[in-house]
Amino acid sequence: MLIRAMQVVVLSALAGLSARAQTAADFPAPQGCDVIAKGTGGSTAEARVLPFPPTQLEVRTPAAPTLFAAAGRDYLLYELYLSNFSDEAMTVRGVEILNADDDKMRVVSVLDEARVKERLRMVGGEPQGGATRLGAGQGAIVSLCLAFDKTAAPAKLRHRVLLDGAFADGPAIATRSTRLQVLGPPLTGSDWTADNGPSLHSHHRKGVFVAGGLARNARRYALDWKIYRDGEIYRGDARDVRAYHAYGRDVIAVAGGWVVGARNGMPDNIPRTKDGFTPAVPMTMDNLAGNFVVVDLGNGQYAQYAHLQPGSVLVKTGSRVRKGQLIARVGNSGDARVPHLHFQVTTGTDILDGEGLPYLIDRFRMRVGEGKWEVRTREYPLDGAVVDFGAD
Repeated sequence: MLIRAMQVVVLSALAGLSARAQTAADFPAPQGCDVIAKGTGGSTAEARVLPFPPTQLEVRTPAAPTLFAAAGRDYLLYELYLSNFSDEAMTVRGVEILNADDDKMRVVSVLDEARVKERLRMVGGEPQGGATRLGAGQGAIVSLCLAFDKTAAPAKLRHRVLLDGAFADGPAIATRSTRLQVLGPPLTGSDWTADNGPSLHSHHRKGVFVAGGLARNARRYALDWKIYRDGEIYRGDARDVRAYHAYGRDVIAVAGGWVVGARNGMPDNIPRTKDGFTPAVPMTMDNLAGNFVVVDLGNGQYAQYAHLQPGSVLVKTGSRVRKGQLIARVGNSGDARVPHLHFQVTTGTDILDGEGLPYLIDRFRMRVGEGKWEVRTREYPLDGAVVDFGAD
């Protein structure tokens, strides 16, 4: 089956990660992350005279990042929006990431044209004349990720986009922009795989979507929690939701707070197979999350649980929950192809209308080798991590 083959490929990749990692600190940075190690970089950026008129390329970061810890490193994850406001095409040849907290404007990292190409997605049509070429009036999104390995991240960054014979500087951005939530686990039990985490191959990472009139990425840090056993996420009939190892497992509150949204009555989908996928009900902006729970964490942050089992949601809008309380069970409702828990923290109560925020889980065990687990505290689980959250 196609779905079986896809799962074997995913598990083979995860097994390769585990084989290389002897401790959590050995866990590789996600695809598309640039590792900034101690003693690397630090050179002063080349002095450049701002032309008049300035290059008409807007360089902005709509959601400034917040530094978070994961597997022994500190990460910054964010996007650059590039907009060509001139009537001539521009080709992006590189991006310099600079320490804006330093008078000497030292270089933190440099992306050459090949790496920019990997991380760049055009807005408003395909590029003409080159993968990093912005036509007049065209825009692009560059997905950036910095992994600081035993070195401190600057408090502010600036970005310089290098063009043919020209450059454009963006404004300084902060790197501690929101309060990090320290949460409990969203699930109980072991062998949970953090799928579709923030790497370049993840649809969550590239999930910029216009909702509420603004282009945002509510899924920037979203994780799809699944269980694999012997290289499979199910045993038996692939069309039966109950054949999936994650289905029906307990979903718990990550923190105390008020429930500001919940749904309980949407049916489960028949999981996707080689024959295709048709949701149980037509998808709309209102029902993408399927059965869901949204908990207000305070400080303008919300924990969102999606694709829950019909009839399993034990809370209602206006309910008060306590950390660790059973609130629902894993299902396959809404825009879900296979049973899993979609969990994210955002600035809004809608699954797509808000900016995705990083968060930390207070304590979990992470598999770092065959039969070997390591306790991690106050970290975000990286893409592909296999996690034990404790007693069912």
